[in-house]
Amino acid sequence: MRAYILITTKPGTSEEIVKALKTLKDIKGVVQADSVYGRFDVIVTIEAENLEEITKLVYNVIEKIPNIIHTETALALFR
Repeated sequence: MRAYILITTKPGTSEEIVKALKTLKDIKGVVQADSVYGRFDVIVTIEAENLEEITKLVYNVIEKIPNIIHTETALALFR
């Protein structure tokens, strides 16, 4: 199962958040993290066996990173 975590950050902090997320690549599930232009500041791609694993990764790991204001999760329909 693949999900995209769309992140809004405090202004000027997206680069440090991407660096923190890239260190999390060692954590099972984090595939990619990019700073982007647009409505969101960072997009993270994660893969997990099920929705429960995605939920744990978002709430227990990603949302604990300082300077993250808001996250929105988009689940991929097909893989």
